[in-house]
Amino acid sequence: MKIDIHKGFVRLDGYEATDLSVVNAARVSFGQKKDFMDESDVGLIKFLMKNRHGTPFEHNFFRFHIKTPIFVAREWMRHRIGSFNEFSMRYSVSESEFYMPEIDHFRTQTGKPGSYTFEPMDDSTGQVGFSQRQVQEVYDFAHQTYKQLLAQGVAKEIARIVLPVGTYTEFYWSINARSLMNFVSLRNAPEAMLEIREFASAIEYLFSQIMPVTHQSFLEFGRVAV
Repeated sequence: MKIDIHKGFVRLDGYEATDLSVVNAARVSFGQKKDFMDESDVGLIKFLMKNRHGTPFEHNFFRFHIKTPIFVAREWMRHRIGSFNEFSMRYSVSESEFYMPEIDHFRTQTGKPGSYTFEPMDDSTGQVGFSQRQVQEVYDFAHQTYKQLLAQGVAKEIARIVLPVGTYTEFYWSINARSLMNFVSLRNAPEAMLEIREFASAIEYLFSQIMPVTHQSFLEFGRVAV
């Protein structure tokens, strides 16, 4: 399953995760194991979520393949309860694809740290279009410089330093359902940065398809990570 986002994507590369895995992890306390879900198991998952009994949600895993701008990846990798392997510009040549915000994604920032508000910029004077062109000029110059450095024999690990954080990168991310819910509770939220929110929304959608009862309980009890 793959969801395209601008020039990037979220792809579910593999998983070993079911709502039943949560049920059996919880019921092992009583020496019980179920082979099929029933209504009592739905109730159990709701009980666990409501009372924030989190460990039964850890006995599963999701492996995602992500392509996203570096500035999004750096926020993503602050969520350390998971495993990451990223494309290396030290060993491989970057394709130098760059993220360009859409016109309505250019925004102003007001307020103090921790309580900023962001509003779309007024484009009545053409300022946003001009800003887009400025960003594109930087990208073009950075890409040209990067290629020139490589052609001059400069090592990849040095040549890459001219590439901006709008450059796309790729990584694999493995995580269990408990940590995944923590990620989406923070990153698929109104106060999260727009660009990471788009990716977190895709992650949450894929999660909801694999573990629908768990996801529904997550929504029912306020989207609070257990």
